[in-house]
Amino acid sequence: MVDHGLRERKKRATRQLISNVASGLFIERGFDEVTVAEVAEAAGVSKMTVFNYFPRKEDLFLDRHADRLADLVSVVTSRPAGTSAVAALRRHQHSLLASGHPLSGAIAGGPGFWWVLKSSPALMARWYEQEREIADALAEVFVAETGDAFRSRMVAGLLTTAITTIFTHAMSRIVAGDDAEVVRGEQVGFIDQAFDLVEHGVEEFPGVSG
Repeated sequence: MVDHGLRERKKRATRQLISNVASGLFIERGFDEVTVAEVAEAAGVSKMTVFNYFPRKEDLFLDRHADRLADLVSVVTSRPAGTSAVAALRRHQHSLLASGHPLSGAIAGGPGFWWVLKSSPALMARWYEQEREIADALAEVFVAETGDAFRSRMVAGLLTTAITTIFTHAMSRIVAGDDAEVVRGEQVGFIDQAFDLVEHGVEEFPGVSG
């Protein structure tokens, strides 16, 4: 009998190993200076295995995008009755911060990540592409709820900008030398500022979950 749970755990472990090895090499030498073949050799896997898990080299470094995208869509689609999408995403950002999640941006290990990202045009292009994918996914959810394509795209774009700005604000402060714990404490207020700005403009579109 095949243990599908064990197989999935092994696949996740292999994926994480490859990503960790790649990130270490990128931080040490720079993204553009490391080849996929070198990542494969360092991780003890074939080049084909790397591409099976990461179809694009950029996703070896920006490896949290698929989970992040799924989480954000789930936050909106599974929000409790009587809760707006804006309120649900605000709560989600506070949860990331409180748990010390890397996607909060308020983590001590940020400078290495930020240096690799900013030093590679290919990575920056993929970073902006991932932002568009988040906005498109949220817009699709809002259109399904409301049927209003224009307003859905506008609100999805605003929310994506808020989420991205929250992350980059915290990360930029830490890169500039601010203490990570201080940034974490003050980031609570910046999350609320960001979502207050969105909420006051879009009100409760696409409405509260019923």
